Amino acid sequence: MSAGLEFSVLDVFAEPYAAIPQLTARLRIDETTGGRIHAIALRCQVRIEPQRRHYDGAERDGLRGLFGERDRWTDTLKPFLWMQCNATVQGFTGSTEVDLALPCTYDFDVIGSRYLHALGEGAVPLNLLFSGTVFTRGTIGFGVQQVPWDCEARHRMPVAVWRQMITSHFPNSGWIRLDHDVLARLADFRSLRGLISWDETVQTLLAEIGEVVVP
Repeated sequence: MSAGLEFSVLDVFAEPYAAIPQLTARLRIDETTGGRIHAIALRCQVRIEPQRRHYDGAERDGLRGLFGERDRWTDTLKPFLWMQCNATVQGFTGSTEVDLALPCTYDFDVIGSRYLHALGEGAVPLNLLFSGTVFTRGTIGFGVQQVPWDCEARHRMPVAVWRQMITSHFPNSGWIRLDHDVLARLADFRSLRGLISWDETVQTLLAEIGEVVVP
């Protein structure tokens, strides 16, 4: 008999003691046929569905680099992959709960980080798509099945949860990745101007650009 699996997301929270930025999704898994699950090697694609929420003026400005001008959003505001992750589910009958680690990054080259950084309040519409291998235990031995292709679960994660996680790992700061040549030019500029910090270096460049663009 094939296992009947249903997934739901009970909560997504910031992991307070992780060495790297990490959210944790608390999952509930229901087996609907009454069979015994020996274990599940679970895989998950976590997708963000940006079309499932409203955006205020400041958010629309922040998202212009990702989705273009507002009149193009009908075509550009599409679901995108945020991350892929895995978990091992221990044996159970009926239902169980399991934690799924969601490792995150503040790298602005990653579309998910740029999207989340642009949000103010509200929630992030997530869709978790599950796959993997199910190991069952019956009266005549073990069986191996695949997690059904249509197993998924939606969840609206508060933006505040992501901000809490980022703030705990990057208090009042963030980071961007630069090409070596660009970084070398910035270092030369900083040295020639006698600037103390990278913040002061970038602020000086922005001020000079502002003076040129806006007389």
